[in-house]
This record gives sequence, C-alpha cells and structure tokens, in this order.
Amino acid sequence: MLHFAHAFSCVFAGKAKANSDPDTLSWDQAMVSPYREEFLKAAQVEVDALVEKDTWYEEHKSLATTKIIPSQWVFRIKRTPDGSIKKFKARLVLRGDLQEDDGKDNYSPVAAWSTVRTFLSITVMLGWITTTIDFSNAFAQSELPKDEPVWMHVPRGYVSTKGRDYCLRLVKSLYGLSAAPLLWFNHSTAAFKKLGLVQSQHDPCLWYGNDIMLVQYVDDCGISAPTQERIDKFVNDLRELNFELTQEESFEEFLGIKFETLKDGSIKCTQKGLIKKTLEAAGMENCNPNSVPAAQAALGADKDGPPMEDKWNYRGICGMLLYLSTNTRPDITFAVSQVCRFGNDPKKSHATAVKTILRYLKKTCNEGIIVRPSTQRLNLDLYVDADFCGLFGREDPRDANSVRSRTGYIAMLCGWPIIWKSSLQTHLSQSTLEAEYSVLSSALRTFLPLKQLVEEMIKKTKCKMLEGARVHATVFEDNQSTYFLATNQRITSRTKYLLAKWHWFWDAYNRSEFSIVKCPTDQQHSDYLTKAQPKTVFEQNCRAVQGW
Repeated sequence: MLHFAHAFSCVFAGKAKANSDPDTLSWDQAMVSPYREEFLKAAQVEVDALVEKDTWYEEHKSLATTKIIPSQWVFRIKRTPDGSIKKFKARLVLRGDLQEDDGKDNYSPVAAWSTVRTFLSITVMLGWITTTIDFSNAFAQSELPKDEPVWMHVPRGYVSTKGRDYCLRLVKSLYGLSAAPLLWFNHSTAAFKKLGLVQSQHDPCLWYGNDIMLVQYVDDCGISAPTQERIDKFVNDLRELNFELTQEESFEEFLGIKFETLKDGSIKCTQKGLIKKTLEAAGMENCNPNSVPAAQAALGADKDGPPMEDKWNYRGICGMLLYLSTNTRPDITFAVSQVCRFGNDPKKSHATAVKTILRYLKKTCNEGIIVRPSTQRLNLDLYVDADFCGLFGREDPRDANSVRSRTGYIAMLCGWPIIWKSSLQTHLSQSTLEAEYSVLSSALRTFLPLKQLVEEMIKKTKCKMLEGARVHATVFEDNQSTYFLATNQRITSRTKYLLAKWHWFWDAYNRSEFSIVKCPTDQQHSDYLTKAQPKTVFEQNCRAVQGW
C-alpha cells in the first residue's frame, strides 16, 4: 500500500510557476499556497478513495509489459456560482499524453449546452422537480479491459511500502487515461439502460424514462421528474448498482451556473463567480462600469499598433469570457468573438477592447438569462442576421479578412435563448444577399435538429400537459432579398451560384417544417450578435432575448 511521505511534503524544492487560473494549482504551487494543509488533506482523501475502489495494486516494475506512465496532481479550489469557496479538491491524473498510441477511437460524447437549456426549459414548463447528482471519482468506477494493462508510477508525495522498485498496475480507469471518458460513458450508459431509461436519438447524453428525464455531462447529471419520490427512487437504484454519488437538493447549481428560482416561478441563470474571477485575473475588480460591451467601430488586427502593455494573460481572460458568453451571456458574444481573434499577437487596442467587456460585466455582474417559458404555445423562433463586409476599413485592404462578413443568429424556445452564435464567415460573401442568405442556411442546420429534439422531449415525457402539443417553428428575417429568395425560390442568373451550397433547406420549408416571416430591423433580436449597437438599441435586445 502507499504511504504518505510527510518529510517530502514539508520540503519544497524548486520554484512554482505562476498560473493564469489561481483556483487550479500544481503540486508545487499547492505546497506554497496559504491553503497547503487543506490541499494535503484533499490529496489524502483522493488516494483513500482510489484505494477503497481497488483502483490499482502494487507490482514490481520488472513485470510491466508496457511503458510505466507518470502521474501528476491537479489541485482546485471549488467555488459556488457566487464565488465563495465550496471545497478543496485534489485529483490524481495519469499522464495520458505519454501513453503509447494504440490507434483506437476513444471519442466520448458530451451533452450539448443547447440540450441542457432545452431540458431545463421543458422542465420549467412541466413544473417538474429538479436535482443534480455528481458521481464521486466517476472514471475510477469503470474497469479497465483485462487485456490492456496500464502501469503508473507511484504518485508524487507518496512512497510504496514495498520499496522504490514497485509501481502501480491499474485495475480501474483513472482521469487522464486516453480511454477513460469512453469507459465511463459506456459504464454509465449500461446502468441507465438497465434502469429502464431510453437514450435520445438527437443527443446521446439525454435520457428518458417513465416520468423522468436525465441529462448527463460527464460525471454530472441533471434529473427532473414530477415528484421528489421518483427522483429519490432513481438515485437509490443507482446506488444499488454500486455507483458512488452525491445528490443535491435541487437544480440550483450545475457546471458553475447558478439557477435561481424567482418569485414569479421563472429561473434566473447567472455566473457571478466566473465574472468576479475574470475581473480579479485582469486586476479590474475595482474598475469603472460601462453600459455596453463594445465600441461602435469594428475591431481590426491593428498590425502596426503598439503592443499590449498589460501584464494579465490575454488568452486566459478571453477563454473565461468565451465560456461566459456561450453559457449565460449572449449580450457579450459579439464583443468576445472580436477579441478572441487576436490571441497570438494582442495589441494595446485589443486589450482595451477586453477591458471594455470587463467594465460592462462589472456593471451587469448579477445578470444572465431569465427563463420564463409558457405552455400556452410552444414557439421555437430563429432570428438571423449578417453584417456585410463589417471589417472593411478596419483591416488591411490587401487581406481577405477586410471584406469578411459576420454571422449572427439566435434560436429561442418560448422566449428563452437556447442557441446563439456570432462569428466571421469562413467564405467571402459577394453581396448583402449572399451574406444574409448563407446565415439563414447555416442557422437552419442547427435550428431544425433543435426542433426535432424539442418534439422528441414532448413525446417521450408523456405528460398530459403537453399531450398533442405542436412546435411552431418560425424564422425571422429582416432582409427583403433573402426573404424573397427563401420563400419564392426563384433561381436567376444572379442567384444560381447559391444553389448547391445554400438552398438545401427548401424541401423542409415546402413540407411546412418551419415558416419564414419578414420582420422589421428593430425587431431583429440577433442584430446585437453582428455589430456593436448604441446603448438604447442594445438594451432593447437584452430585454427581448435575456429578460432584463
């Protein structure tokens, strides 16, 4: 068995490198942290849990038939969505990057965030009870194939009681192992099927049962059902199958997002902790607030501009902003998309643009998305927009990027945003019509599968409230030429070149799977995903899309 090397842990050798994420630490960083003792206790808890699961057994190094792989410690301060410390976590990770390539496909599916949002929206409509479960050391709960042995060095900070010539042969999976996610997914999938759940045809991480729904995100699961007794029975059935897990009282926290139930029954989704953490990482926790996240002028490469002078990690900050924008903050999506283009060589102007976003988040740190779905009518709405050659005059005219157009679209279920996107188009549109029409076509590739997912949820939940309900799918387009071409479908010499790439959705339109409506520009809610807007217009779109 392993023995904790107290003498070693008390001696720090070498210099701990700075980390862009202060809540994630290596062994060296943890040993000089103010929370050193808490991290050591967490490491002992981790090893004890792995030993209790019979994750490995000690074996002489001479018996290893493949490369003995080192491991490393990853320490993390787990926080609640409001930023307060929840617990100290230690994770022993195998250096899977040093494994010999066996040529096998180890892909493991992960739930799309659009599925999680749709799951929550349908749950609120039905008035079902929700909870979350977290599988403890999930990967170590699945066994390794006996014909594919894996050997690992004794983890840092510990020694084998049998001597230095011993290593660990893994019996169970471990985080970092290349096949670990797939092994866990197959293990949990087999259990869900055994308990009578049926897998979704549109997302392999969504499951249905008799009066129950489950969405799985690796080792975290959201569960909804009409009664708490139904949820408790399902959780107890999992425990009887020898799954180790913890159950929360309600769906108040999931993957760092706070789900707060308001007085009117609606749900507010926020990430206050991440906003606070991002402001602190940039040293802007005391900055002056701003009313909009982006300046009116588009952000270009500024190749001849002065370099960034700030000391904070540009890529790290952009990464946190990107996670925030894709989960709960559509209002910063356009601004974040702009700054993320320049991570390789950020200039002073790019750092200023990031600061503008941070100042806006400082003012709106308590905001996010408010869910107010209604069962009166299942509306699935798609707003599409494009900014033709939006970078013209802001990029080098000799660079093709100077004439790229921007795509922006947002899909909403009963008034709640499910999917949104803002990005430069990969092709060069030669007209406003092509820019707008290509957005419509590409957005429908996401919109129509979402419609099928919603219809599947309605059918599989078997709830009388939604019995016979029909999804009304509508696309809102403010460009007259695009609306005319999509609805009249007339090919001319000027538009025939669009046929092969963009007209694929005509069959679905002719089968009445969705309708297209010409809307005024001031009601095109995806407009704030394609360009910076004046304060009044921007706030109008925030109210329409995010509920505040």
